Amino acid sequence: THDLGVIDLVKITGTDAETAIFGIAEDRSVIVEGKYTNPVAEFIGLFGMPNLGKLKILLNLQEYKEDASITVKTEDKDGVQVPSGIHFENKAGDFKNDYRLMAPSVVSDLSKSITFKGANWGVEIEPSVASIQRMRFQAQANNEETTFVARVEKNNLVFYFGTQATHAGNFVFASDVSGNITKQWAWPVNAFIGVLALSGDKIVRFSDAGAAQITVDSGLAIYTYTFPAIT
Repeated sequence: THDLGVIDLVKITGTDAETAIFGIAEDRSVIVEGKYTNPVAEFIGLFGMPNLGKLKILLNLQEYKEDASITVKTEDKDGVQVPSGIHFENKAGDFKNDYRLMAPSVVSDLSKSITFKGANWGVEIEPSVASIQRMRFQAQANNEETTFVARVEKNNLVFYFGTQATHAGNFVFASDVSGNITKQWAWPVNAFIGVLALSGDKIVRFSDAGAAQITVDSGLAIYTYTFPAIT
């Protein structure tokens, strides 16, 4: 999620039965909701993970690559132990870092202004590796375009970049598509490609209601990225 370049804070809501994730881009171009396949025992409570860039740096430091101790610290809040930080310590115990989690009172409002009640998906496909690569090529060829339009033509899902008044390009993203989309909504190129580049099995959906969605099953968690249409 951090590699998309638009989300640097996620909210974690954890119980002994489920661990859920929520995040939204500052420009509201993409919303991510996720659930771990198995609940994370150390993530019980409500808290935020801010500054994901810093967290990624810590996770990739060579000092913590082998036999490191990475533990979740907790604090007492009204008699309840809640996660407060993540402590990193190398095998020798002479290289340490602490990553601070965000308090529930600060992060609890993160999702209140966003309501997505689902949609009737006109198109639903599993994208191929070749189609994802072809989209990268078309985005490079039309790098001045920040959005693309999806259409169904003769059972083909076609992505369009640009207009007749500009440099333009299009390509078939998927063939033998069942279903249809009738409204020509626009979608953010970079965030869409960024999600397609993530590891895991993917399903891509489009709706006339003004939403596109990519579900990514990483094996450890299932993430759903929703894109509100750009008018």
